[in-house]
Amino acid sequence: MNIEKETQHDFPVSWEQLHRDAKALAWRLSEKGPWEKIVAITRGGLVPAAIVARELEMRLVDTCCVTSYDHKEQGKIEILKEVSGDGADTLIIDDLVDTGKTAKIVREMLPNAHFATVYAKPAGRPMVDTFITEVSQNTWIHFPWDLSLQFARPIAADE
Repeated sequence: MNIEKETQHDFPVSWEQLHRDAKALAWRLSEKGPWEKIVAITRGGLVPAAIVARELEMRLVDTCCVTSYDHKEQGKIEILKEVSGDGADTLIIDDLVDTGKTAKIVREMLPNAHFATVYAKPAGRPMVDTFITEVSQNTWIHFPWDLSLQFARPIAADE
């Protein structure tokens, strides 16, 4: 039996693209609200939450601090700061839902909140209510806060 390892795809996201996608998320969410507050899942949800808060003219922004990633892979999930309440009138914002493990923990904390992400992978997609772009499970999204300018290898060079 020949089992090949699935090729990882890299998906670099520029500041401009992230801003457009977060604004598109706000546009989609504007039809579903209103909400009284936003909870950003740190750290990845901070930038999209700021854009959504601006576009929806929301001023009450809190954070749920969860750590699960190093720079390469998902590890043990640790809650550093919780949010009180049941999530009623609350919009949860994150940059990405990947496996859904972080989303599951936050959903248990705020069961009545509306969960929105900019990007979604198939394994985590059922955990969110609203998202903008779906990418394959084997895609690694490189967010602009994790990037620096460097040579980009042509796609054909990997074939």
